[in-house]
Amino acid sequence: MLTDEVWHRANKTRLAPLSTIYYFDQLIDHENPSLGTFKQRYWFNYQQYEPGGPIILMNGGEADASGFTGYLDNQTITGVMADKFNGAVVVYEHRFFGESNPYPDLSVKSFRVHTLQQSLDDLEYFAKNVKLPMPGGDQVAAPGKAPWIHVGGSYPGALTSFVMHNKPGVFYAGYASSAVVQALADFWGYFEPIREHMPQNCSADIQAVIAHVDGVLASGDAAQIRTLKDAFGLADLEYNDDFAAQLMSPLQSWQDLQPTSGPGGTFYGLCDSLEVDGSGKSAGPQGWGLQHALSAWGAYTKSSVAARCGKTDIESCLSTYDTENPFWTDTTVNNWSRSWQWLLCTQFGFWFDGAPKDTPTLVSRILTPAYNQRQCVNFFPEAFNKSAPVNFLTALDVNVKYGGWNVTTERIVFINGERDPWREATVAANGVSNKGTDMQPHLLADGFHTSDMLVADGQVSARIRQAQEQALQYIEKWLADWKPSA
Repeated sequence: MLTDEVWHRANKTRLAPLSTIYYFDQLIDHENPSLGTFKQRYWFNYQQYEPGGPIILMNGGEADASGFTGYLDNQTITGVMADKFNGAVVVYEHRFFGESNPYPDLSVKSFRVHTLQQSLDDLEYFAKNVKLPMPGGDQVAAPGKAPWIHVGGSYPGALTSFVMHNKPGVFYAGYASSAVVQALADFWGYFEPIREHMPQNCSADIQAVIAHVDGVLASGDAAQIRTLKDAFGLADLEYNDDFAAQLMSPLQSWQDLQPTSGPGGTFYGLCDSLEVDGSGKSAGPQGWGLQHALSAWGAYTKSSVAARCGKTDIESCLSTYDTENPFWTDTTVNNWSRSWQWLLCTQFGFWFDGAPKDTPTLVSRILTPAYNQRQCVNFFPEAFNKSAPVNFLTALDVNVKYGGWNVTTERIVFINGERDPWREATVAANGVSNKGTDMQPHLLADGFHTSDMLVADGQVSARIRQAQEQALQYIEKWLADWKPSA
């Protein structure tokens, strides 16, 4: 828990509150330094630091990093590292997220410098030039004056791998949790860990409903399609892919689960609606079957849509075809969704859709990458249109340039969770040939998304705790080999 009462462990001097915001003068464009700098935010804690200890950089990634200041204390893996290795922790805000913006808006013109490479250049420039707010803070620059460790989960976990591959030597070691290192435009695999680990009865019934939905939509029978949509309270939603996307939406709440999660979350609310009847009896492994599931899921969706849309009509509330909706055109800063969409549209893909034919699917096959590609045009018409569409090969380019599943960089620990929906974009994906080494260990626990980043999840899962301890042992061994250089 963050507190304003922060004291250095060794010398007992009082330090600045952990909520203190610091600013670094970051280059707007690393390819053209003459454009000047912008103020990049970071937070800092050196209460465990002793000279020679590591600088542990926790990358906030695609979010306002003020929400990650908990990573300054010992309830998170970065705080545990600092405590164990006498290190200092930096929580670092990524360009174009939060208040760290090179330009005053999130327009396509501003996003010219919103690239993966610019973000990696930022990390190098920061580590080599920052003067950290502590005694001797101007004497710990990477790579030779102190060992720097890059830590991140999800996209920032991938940045751990990318920056160590692209900027060898800047970061001495890395901790990559749920690191989505493989860019995938067609990311139907997001739903595979969900299907594998969700309640079997709920999975069976959702698959049955989706098969029925796809059959009706494929029929082209307007009356049947409207009747189907009406069962979910979505009769007035004009486009079939928008309708299918609404059925996909609650499945994504699986990503919010952790080993510490109770039974009241959105995902299990959906399954309880489908699998627990009016008398409180739960269905067996095969579920209740199509008719019950269709009715129950319909009632659930009607309730959730009503809560979301209120008095707004369904089409205005849920359609992705209204390009005049301010959602597409809001370029004000600290809009994480727009900044992240730019990276998805230009770098990664990661578009959720239905599984291939003859593969079990929880999601309608009417949803394809084209559904998201069209939304890239909605968000950024100045960048994408019919004559200049989204380039599906971009993801391949990212994988080639930054290593993807096949990265060979040493002194990175990859930790993944069997139940993580992003698993198939990590080195733990099915069929990946890179199984890791002692210099690039791949650890797999029973967690969800980035579960190993939190001490609490290790306290309720012995496998997560074991993975955390193994990772720290590897990093401790590597740190013992570090030597300063000029």
